[in-house]
Amino acid sequence: MSAHQYDEGHTVAGWTGVGIATVGTSVLGLGVCTVSGPLIFAGLGVTALSALVTWVLHLTGWGKPPGRRPREQWGMRVRDTGARQGHAGCVGCRMAGRGGSRKPATAVEPRGAVVAEPISVESVG
Repeated sequence: MSAHQYDEGHTVAGWTGVGIATVGTSVLGLGVCTVSGPLIFAGLGVTALSALVTWVLHLTGWGKPPGRRPREQWGMRVRDTGARQGHAGCVGCRMAGRGGSRKPATAVEPRGAVVAEPISVESVG
């Protein structure tokens, strides 16, 4: 059991993005201190890259949806199974064309559970 009582949102996507952004802002700060245009632009580029890397990791399931997660998904190494469909209210998912007005899931299926697909009206007739 985790020592934490709350979901603090620690994810692979979040920490990877923070690490890359830290390097980018450090290079940017070095460029400002040394008055070096190439270092300033390199720092800006690395910082922008951190946003793209975080976004891609979020879309591949290494981020988290907005709001609270079930306790079983609080661990940092737990992938988000709902990322492929997109998260309701998530700007990153909407930018990728996922999860427009989908309602957030209320229940979490246990790992390995078989979930039946809904039947559409067109496939019945």
